[in-house]
Amino acid sequence: MPLPSPEDITARIEAGIPGATVTVIANGSPSAQRSLLLDHEHARAMAKFLRDHAELRLDFCSLVTGVDWPDTEVTEKVKVRKLVAGPDGAESEQEVDEVRKTKVPGYLEAVYHLFSMEMKHGPVVLRLRTANRADKTHLPSLTPVWRSAEFQEREAFDLYGIVFDGHPDLRRILMWDGFVDYPMRKDYVPPDDDILITGVKA
Repeated sequence: MPLPSPEDITARIEAGIPGATVTVIANGSPSAQRSLLLDHEHARAMAKFLRDHAELRLDFCSLVTGVDWPDTEVTEKVKVRKLVAGPDGAESEQEVDEVRKTKVPGYLEAVYHLFSMEMKHGPVVLRLRTANRADKTHLPSLTPVWRSAEFQEREAFDLYGIVFDGHPDLRRILMWDGFVDYPMRKDYVPPDDDILITGVKA
């Protein structure tokens, strides 16, 4: 049986789980592989639905990775009406271009690639996004649904700082316990060699 489209999967989830919200995310790359953004509250229930649904049976999570989306600034030109002084000093209201800059807060993302070993189809790509990159970096762990996510969620915790609530053993897996930063974030600055060796800045 062929894998249903992202829109069909979304419709099945929202019909099967009242209150669940799924957004289909477009992909501008040559692969054009779209993904499903899940809301936090129903994420684990949706994961179980995808695993257990008779026509989906997404029973294998092959990959979990983190993505860092830093704060960005969007610049746009808008038309506004302003009083403008003419050559004679008299002011008149005119429509002029004004540049406005808007800060878009960044976030962290966990991305899951799912396959069905039973149905021989996939992948289906799931996304979970944190509220920001600072103090609201929590996401629900999907390890209780797919055990293969355990070490990979730990890696995303270790390298990106995503805190997976409900993970059975959330601790660093690559960096040592005393390490205080997240090496895969785009604004990460590596410490001097002497700090790495001794933990103390000369």
